[in-house]
Amino acid sequence: MQKDTFEVLNEQEGERLDKYLSDIYPELSRSFFQKLIKENNILVNGSNQKSNYRLKTDDIVEITIPDAVETPILPQDIPLDILYEDDDVLVVNKPKGMVVHPSAGHYSDTLVNAIMYHCKDSLSGINGEIRPGIVHRIDMDTTGSLIICKNDESHIKIAEQIKAHTCNRIYVGIVLGNIKDDEGLIDAPIGRNPTDRKKMAINYKNGKEAVTHYKVLERFGDYTYLQFSLETGRTHQIRVHMASISHPLLGDMLYSNYSSSKSRFKNLQGQCLHAQRIGFVHPRTGEYMEFSAPLPNYFDNLLKMLYNSIKQ
Repeated sequence: MQKDTFEVLNEQEGERLDKYLSDIYPELSRSFFQKLIKENNILVNGSNQKSNYRLKTDDIVEITIPDAVETPILPQDIPLDILYEDDDVLVVNKPKGMVVHPSAGHYSDTLVNAIMYHCKDSLSGINGEIRPGIVHRIDMDTTGSLIICKNDESHIKIAEQIKAHTCNRIYVGIVLGNIKDDEGLIDAPIGRNPTDRKKMAINYKNGKEAVTHYKVLERFGDYTYLQFSLETGRTHQIRVHMASISHPLLGDMLYSNYSSSKSRFKNLQGQCLHAQRIGFVHPRTGEYMEFSAPLPNYFDNLLKMLYNSIKQ
């Protein structure tokens, strides 16, 4: 059971209670919090409130999130953008807004639901009932290439490559600001944020090694288009590292104080980050394989808009 307490800030006054909570916990749905509110698991100043309660500055919000119940995950006929498939592995291009595996508030419409339908009984079981086939993950609003393992032998061998940092993972993203150097390296350990458990942070005391390389692909004045390569794969690694050098990803409201109302792109859904390329040694054949996921339409349109802006 998870218990958290938050104090409402000036700029949050007037927000609906359910909207406020879904902003704090972006991986959980608004309907999930509406259910918790009805079950009296959320208190404002010690009292029960309705989902549409409008918050006031200095309100104290207490939330209790019950432990997740192991729920049978049902296959769903959700279209997959398949980059490669054989009897051992499946490489997919994950769309924006799709959660990789079920969690509290997300027991359906996840990538796992989709691959269970597509693969039937051919999935590794090492990660248990709730995450069959999943050997690594990317955030809900990050798009791009992801490996799915169809059997335990493949899962073990791919996991070994990820652990040994021999799996080649290339991302692209748009960050705020004109970054100084054309290339750079961020070597800073990442761990749970000690004051906000929904976030990760640079943590030299308890964090794990995290190394991100970046290279400028294009400069657009107030924005920079970057390529990232990862030596490690910590949760929110690129997002935390870029925010730590004052160049957070465009659209990433979790790790940026940059107000979306000041942005030229007001309708973004989360961070502009795409897992463009993934390379690995095939677990059965020993052959090195590499696959690229095309940029999603929203990202491609953003780049076109930015290119046009610098030509004017």
